Amino acid sequence: MYEINNFSVERSLVIRLIAGDEGAFCELYAAYKNRLIYFAMRFLKSREYAEDIFQDAFTVIWESRRFINPDASFSAYLYTIVRNRILNQLRELANENHLKEQILLQAIDHSNNTSNEIFANDLQKLISHALQQLTPRQREIFEMSREKQMSHKEIAEALGISINTVQEHISISLRLVRDYLKKNSVIGTEFILFLICINFLR
Repeated sequence: MYEINNFSVERSLVIRLIAGDEGAFCELYAAYKNRLIYFAMRFLKSREYAEDIFQDAFTVIWESRRFINPDASFSAYLYTIVRNRILNQLRELANENHLKEQILLQAIDHSNNTSNEIFANDLQKLISHALQQLTPRQREIFEMSREKQMSHKEIAEALGISINTVQEHISISLRLVRDYLKKNSVIGTEFILFLICINFLR
């Protein structure tokens, strides 16, 4: 591996580079190639990306050679360019991955629309069957609470019964529905009951 271990030697190469000496450019290119690629690979985990960044960095070096300060550290200047390119690449990869994720989620949602509708319909039928296991009064109170969004107090006043009686009927109804779903459904009954209680299924 070609290396430059002497600052004065590197400085003379930089001066020649500034003057447009392609030989000096090639020597600096060869001296930094491996270490800069390895440096970039530590962050990007891809030799292809690392090599692209290295090439890009030396393109910048050649195009902006007239603005290089020969008395400053060429190595520090070069690593700054590479570091900035690495950060830009990481941002692009993050954005690309986010975009791919969004596209995938949309594709999954689109492909599952039909099956989701079937699932919702089947689930609604299952719950309807479960409600048929209740007594007429239990079903009436349950529907007033879950479908009509009436409070326990409003139900009690409408039916002329106590709030405690309303709460007892609802508690019994939920238990009966849960037991029915446990016997007849392959999905989590607690999850279904949660949906019922927050009125997702009406």
